[in-house]
This record gives sequence, C-alpha cells and structure tokens, in this order.
Amino acid sequence: MLTESEAAVARAVVIHGPLSRRALAARLHLSPPSLTRLTRPLVDAGILIERDDETDGSVGRPSRPLDVSPSAGTFVGVKLTSDHLHLVATDIRAEVRDRTDRSLASTEPRAVIDDVARAVTALGRDDLRGVGVSLGGHVWAGVAVDAPFLGWQEVPLADALAARLGIPITLENDVVALAEAERWFGVGRDLPGFAIVTVGAGVGFGLVIDGRTVRTPDAGVGTVGHLPLRADGPTCPLGHRGCAAALLTTSAISAQVSAALARDVTYDEVMNLARDRDPAATAVMDAAGDALGTLFALAANLSLQSDIVLAGEGVEAFDLVRERVDAALSRGRAGSASAVAIHPDRSGFSAWARGAAAVAIQAAMGRISLND
Repeated sequence: MLTESEAAVARAVVIHGPLSRRALAARLHLSPPSLTRLTRPLVDAGILIERDDETDGSVGRPSRPLDVSPSAGTFVGVKLTSDHLHLVATDIRAEVRDRTDRSLASTEPRAVIDDVARAVTALGRDDLRGVGVSLGGHVWAGVAVDAPFLGWQEVPLADALAARLGIPITLENDVVALAEAERWFGVGRDLPGFAIVTVGAGVGFGLVIDGRTVRTPDAGVGTVGHLPLRADGPTCPLGHRGCAAALLTTSAISAQVSAALARDVTYDEVMNLARDRDPAATAVMDAAGDALGTLFALAANLSLQSDIVLAGEGVEAFDLVRERVDAALSRGRAGSASAVAIHPDRSGFSAWARGAAAVAIQAAMGRISLND
C-alpha cells in the first residue's frame, strides 16, 4: 500500500492536478529530492503520468506536469430519496460523465438493492472502481443505522450491495458526502473550512474545519431542521413553531401556498407564482428568505466559518429572495464580523449523487497499491 506521504502526493494531484513538480513540492512543503523519491514509484506503477512539457514561468527547462492516469477508471455515485435513486458516473475527479434517475419500486431494502444494482449494471462500464451511496440519516460503517426517509433501521446496505456488484461500496450520510465533494472537488478545495447548508425535502448542515469534514452521529440526525428561526412562524409536522423545516423545506413551502390559495400547489408552481409576484407565494417566499438569511447568520456565528455552500433541490428559491436573505444575514451578524460568502450549488440532485461518487473516490484512494 502507499505510504502516508505517497498517498498525500497522489491526493494532491487528484484534487489540484495537473501540477508541475515545482507547484506540487510547494503545495506539500517538500524539497525537490523528497518529491522525486515519492513520485517515482507512483509514476512507475502507472498511478501518475507525466504530461507533455510546458513552461511554468520559472527559469530552467520546461516542466512535465504530473497528472492522474487515465486508467484510474469510473466511479458511480447514487443518492437515495424516499422514492427515487439519482445516479451519476464520474471520473476520478468527480467530473460527471453520465447520469440517470429512476423511481424506486419499493423502499424495502432488498428491492432498493435490486434497483441500485440494475442501474449500475445498465451503465455497461467495465472499468468501475467503486460505488458510493448516500442517503439522509445516520450512517455508520456501511450500515444505514436510521434512515427515516426510507423507513430503515440497521440495514447493512454496503455489504449487501457489494455482494451483488462485486466492487467496493461506500455508504455515507448525504450531507457529509456533499461536504466531501465540495472539500475535494468544489469551492472547498482552496478553503481551510466552510459550512454547508442544504434545503429541499429537509434542511441539513455540514461542516469542514481545518480541511476535515466533521463526522459525528449527529451529522445524520437533522438537528438543524428544527432550529427555531421565527417565533410566529408556521408549525412543522412535529409541532415546532417557526423552525427551519417549517419555513424552508419544499413540502412546507408548497403546503403554505396551497392553504393560502385553497388548492394544491406544487413547489415548482410556487416558484412560478413567486416570479409572477403572486401575493400568497410572494409572502411565503419572503418569509423563507428571511429564515434562510437567519440560518446563514447562525451557521456562520456558531461555526466561525465565513464561507457557506448552499445546496439541495430548494436552491432555486435562493435567487428569488436573495435580497431578503442578505438583509437577514446582515442583521444576524456583528458589524465587525467577516463578510459571509454564499456559494450556491445549482446542480440539484446531481450534486447529491456527485457527493456519493466523491466518497467512493476517497475510499479508492485509500485502497491504492503500488502492486495494482
């Protein structure tokens, strides 16, 4: 297996490459001889390759940037919801090459395993290196300990799916997986830390501190969803008044507008009505904007991170209420505090599936052997 130093070199090239040896040595704080010692076995084993010569602006002969080998293979990410699976196939840098969405025949674990296995097999790829699966809930060591959207408890999904597909499976909480994708392949690549807020069927929160994603049992419990944001707000299904789930989830927003208009309104219809300045939809979305800005302020204040990634299928609403969000965020921050930068990820469910692929890539990096 790779040594810790060799693995650090390989990770840096995967995340930031192609990189000249000079740039790679500077990033890892290595001397040129040390870098040569570490990269030689990686190149000899075909894990890294040398690109064509290029000039990097320094004095001396042109450099040959190091890059990850094209033979690194394909990775698959699968995001499970209560009724769908969203799948992407990516390269080792989590660049999406293919995608598909399928309805779940059932939420019974064996039926979901069948659906996932069929979807992965249908890709027809003979270079699969790993599959990542993400879902909402508490995940531990490949087991879905508690996945309320699916009605699961103690489901050993990773082992069961690995037995079906014959390739390594990584199971992770969906918000943690999304944070890992941003940390390695997104805005977080060059940030020491950031918070991530997700809005959609639920409200999620993740945190990266000093380059490490925070992983605790509470990461999958959804505690932020019931954080109180407005004292006179509507109630969520659990009876909490003015919590994040009551103000920001797609179902809550649809329900409030439906009640105001005395007819069923989907979330997409709410967005269209708000764009047309319908009074009922506008009032609900304004309240959601205030709540989201308050949540951002709390996230920044309590985590001490001034960069926040916003993701999830509810991100579309952010553009409609940006002024309300900014105003509420400003009210919730001290005047001397750092400005908060919001980084929206508008790729919808593909972002969730890409997060699952990212954790599969991370797991594969830990399995690399110089004898492969």
